[in-house]
Amino acid sequence: MCGILGKIYFDQSVVIDKNSIKDMNNTMTHRGPDDEGYYVEKNIALAQRRLSIIDLESGHQPIYNEDQSIILVCNGEIDNNRANMSYPYKILSPINLSN
Repeated sequence: MCGILGKIYFDQSVVIDKNSIKDMNNTMTHRGPDDEGYYVEKNIALAQRRLSIIDLESGHQPIYNEDQSIILVCNGEIDNNRANMSYPYKILSPINLSN
């Protein structure tokens, strides 16, 4: 079990408070007590909780592409990988990539 959340304001003048995202993510600690990850930049925020069953050391998220222009949080699975992912992600954890 893991947990992910996101928040976006289409009004780009709004700045998301990272502490509010941490508070939201902490409500999911029971879903993933082993790790947490954040991306907060102006009007966009992503957060993730992780339950480490395998690959205890290298499964930290968010996941970035090679130039960090694309950010991803996921619950261990990326479906339709070849059709939808034209950028290589730096994946160090056993995320299930399927077609």
